[in-house]
Amino acid sequence: MVLVDSRMERWEEVFAGLPAEIGTVVCGHTHMPFARLVDRRLVVNAGSIGMSYGGSGAWWALLGPGVQLRRTLFDVDAACARVAAESTFPDAVAWADEYLRFQYSDAEALAVFAPRDGR
Repeated sequence: MVLVDSRMERWEEVFAGLPAEIGTVVCGHTHMPFARLVDRRLVVNAGSIGMSYGGSGAWWALLGPGVQLRRTLFDVDAACARVAAESTFPDAVAWADEYLRFQYSDAEALAVFAPRDGR
């Protein structure tokens, strides 16, 4: 796992074996939108639609040239209602409430995920 504030040694581990000509790396999994330089490479995490730590809405990235982090707002109540009505997932209502509504901050996410990046 790498985060926006991961130390350079961790990025070196992740990029080990990556050809030098690769100038842009797009990553995900942490649901936290960011764009930053790491040893002359542009690293982009587009964010997420669910459990988006960048704030409510669907976070995504527009690439080339450069990068623009974008957010599209949507009707969260309607999305939660649709998940509740159409999903066979156990506890779908609780899942939708937690993952579609903005409930966690980027600071909270960094505190939880930081130990997973080798700190």
